[in-house]
Amino acid sequence: MSYIDCYLAPVPRANKAAYEELARISAQVLKEHGALSVVECWLDESGPDASSYHGTSAREADESYASMATAAGAGDGETVVLSHVEWRDKAARDAGMEKVTSDPRMQFEDRPPAFGGKRLIAAGFKPMPLD
Repeated sequence: MSYIDCYLAPVPRANKAAYEELARISAQVLKEHGALSVVECWLDESGPDASSYHGTSAREADESYASMATAAGAGDGETVVLSHVEWRDKAARDAGMEKVTSDPRMQFEDRPPAFGGKRLIAAGFKPMPLD
């Protein structure tokens, strides 16, 4: 069964280009080391609010819902990136990530940080069979 790594990170809006450059490099390295797919998503700040994801009978007032920006701890001048990486299975993920994190291309000390890595929220997920 596939395995999914998910990431949620607050990113300064001013660092969008720098983040996208790191994301392109990271996606290439992840795929070279076994990732099946890599998806990076910028929060659509003009997009739907959380209430629109509930049936009309269960819908609450907009302000009663948390937001992705709040969950990520985004502050003034920041937005949110949601990312996920799909692997063949957890064993492939563990072996691949060991290679990814030691790959010289993933050592970004030579450039200013695009976001605060200590604020990254990350976890692995086992997909639910829905059939």
